[in-house]
Amino acid sequence: MTGVTVCCGTVNSIKALWETRIKKSKDELKKESEQRDRREVGRLAGAWEDRITLAKLKEKVVTEEGRIILRIEKEEWKTLPPALVQLSQIQEWQLHRIGLQKIPRFISSFESLIVLDLSRNSVTEIPKEIGKLTRLRELLLSYNRVSHVPEELGCCENLEKLELAMNEDLDELPTQFSNLKKLYHLDLSMNQFTTIPDCVVNLPSLEWLDMGSNRLESLPEDIHRMEKLHTLWLPRNELEYLPDNISRMQSLDTLVLSKNKLRDIPPLMEGMSNLRFVNFRDNPLTYDVMLPDLKEDVEEEENDREMFGRDFMHFYIQEARKRGSQTFTSVLNVTLDGVSETASSL
Repeated sequence: MTGVTVCCGTVNSIKALWETRIKKSKDELKKESEQRDRREVGRLAGAWEDRITLAKLKEKVVTEEGRIILRIEKEEWKTLPPALVQLSQIQEWQLHRIGLQKIPRFISSFESLIVLDLSRNSVTEIPKEIGKLTRLRELLLSYNRVSHVPEELGCCENLEKLELAMNEDLDELPTQFSNLKKLYHLDLSMNQFTTIPDCVVNLPSLEWLDMGSNRLESLPEDIHRMEKLHTLWLPRNELEYLPDNISRMQSLDTLVLSKNKLRDIPPLMEGMSNLRFVNFRDNPLTYDVMLPDLKEDVEEEENDREMFGRDFMHFYIQEARKRGSQTFTSVLNVTLDGVSETASSL
């Protein structure tokens, strides 16, 4: 009887063990099934959300003058959804004041992109994938938070217009920037540059440059190598002098130098017959010069233009030359008088 009891106990133990394993296996299978169902529901929900988002984005797409444009303004889009890739035929992005924080790396999928306008957002970084946009002509990123320009931007061989104004911490550009052979318009105003970078001086097609409201302390001595530059904005900087070679900029017709620390105007600038407009307002120039016969009935803005413009520049140079000559003569006379007195005493 004892043997039979032991045998029955063993069978019961084995049965209980198998029942436990079977229950555990069923529980695991049920859990896996539930997880699969949740994933499937999530996938379907995600796909549905993508469809809704894509439909919403499609509503923002317009065609103007034969160009397909994505235009969003004053809406909340801190990030752009991957579903946007399905609209890769878009040629122009105009996304203003939408709180965008990041340019998606899938930007490289938009090979037809001609204009990328993300002005007045919160973008902190330009991804290196930007270099894949070889058809891009305009990149507008003013009033963002960009502090670094990737060297890959130099691969945008057709880029003609670049605006990076008011990014605050931006103070340098990569050497590869000079590869932008077609760039003719560059706005770097309201940043932290202390000089015009060499890679900017090396741009062969540059015609328009704004570096106002930076921290420029000096200009490159070889600034005349910017042969096609016709407009140069440099107001609100810390310039104390101008290099003589600025007079060799044959294409320059607009030069704004207001609110700097200039003490003098290079005499050679007198020969810049191509210079149509210049502004020296609010500089601590050595000589206090006032244009003669200034009309009193002209408007204040025009008055300022005359007082500190091209005519003023020519008159200042002439006066500086005259007063400098007078000073030299006075010093020479004092010196000669001193020699004569010394000779007499001997």
